[in-house]
Amino acid sequence: MTGTAVFIYSNDYLKYSFGKDHPLNPVRLQITYDLLTEMGLLHDEDIVSPRMAENEELALVHSPEYINAVIEAGRNPKDEDLINYELGTEDNPIFEGMHEAASLIVGGTLTAVETVMEGKARHAVNIAGGLHHAQKDRASGFCIYNDAAVAIAYLRKKYDLRVMYIDTDAHHGDGVQNIFYDDPDVLVVSMHESGHYLFPGTGDIYEQGTGLGYGTTINIPFEPFTEDESWISAFERVVIPNARAFAPHIIISQHGCDGHYLDPLTHLSLTMKSYEEIPRLVHMLAEQLCEGRLVALGGGGYNIWHVVPRAWTLLWCQIAQRNAREELPESWVKKWENISGEKLPKTMSDPADLVPPIPRRKEIMEKNYITMNRVLRQSVMFF
Repeated sequence: MTGTAVFIYSNDYLKYSFGKDHPLNPVRLQITYDLLTEMGLLHDEDIVSPRMAENEELALVHSPEYINAVIEAGRNPKDEDLINYELGTEDNPIFEGMHEAASLIVGGTLTAVETVMEGKARHAVNIAGGLHHAQKDRASGFCIYNDAAVAIAYLRKKYDLRVMYIDTDAHHGDGVQNIFYDDPDVLVVSMHESGHYLFPGTGDIYEQGTGLGYGTTINIPFEPFTEDESWISAFERVVIPNARAFAPHIIISQHGCDGHYLDPLTHLSLTMKSYEEIPRLVHMLAEQLCEGRLVALGGGGYNIWHVVPRAWTLLWCQIAQRNAREELPESWVKKWENISGEKLPKTMSDPADLVPPIPRRKEIMEKNYITMNRVLRQSVMFF
């Protein structure tokens, strides 16, 4: 190993843009990168440039017809047939160079995988990745190509590895689940806000896989306003024992930070405590079970000024084993306050007096506890 962790990044990631008014603003990547460098947590030797994914690699999970439709969208965005692939919708507007921009993000995750598998680093982080909603033959939920699924399929084909995918985005990781629903060598675990209240409306505890893959899909749906204690407890009580029972060769984790109480699109009540603790636990599992092999991805996160840069700075610090100081650099705060026009946080953690009280807290925690127990009872029997 030449290093503990690498950070896959390029300014070309910013070309994956659905427009200035779309919730998925690529500027969040730039802000995070800037915070990491300003705090002295990311160095030139940590950074690896992403490559472009080949069409043959995309075809490991996506249909040739869909890939051609994405290519065509960049050339002829007014093609009426594109709507059949969920391209040109409010969620997935067409933009010039869509195929190339999306392929670079997939290639970034493949670069992360290759770096780990070739022994150049124990862990790799690609915050542009984690586009977990894209399906085999259509776009979905701001996701054109499913980089996590392509990476898993790549690992299965090239190395014949048992892969564990851990998704802690507020939204259910439905694309990855659907693609590997019958694969007994891919364990897909998703912690998310219940589909009764949030897109994509899936991720019930009874979605457990099919055929030989029955039991290798685990969903933990949470009540709205779920807090840190329930979230972290579910990881400790459900995810960790199933990980140990499955015994993966590599972990791919998705770290969407849209469960934060300030996120505008979801209804959870997490704080930075969860976004520090969950990566720590994922890192621990990789070290204990996979000889360190870990690829960590970004995902959702729609409060781009207050939440995303802090959450993904904590992600990198846990994966790379670096210590972030509590105070954010004054120069960073002033720079991005001038650009955003918003008052930005000055500390890495959330000040306790600013965290809103949780309605029906006891009732929500009791419901989450019941869900955890149900998932635990039906999951551990399979390995």
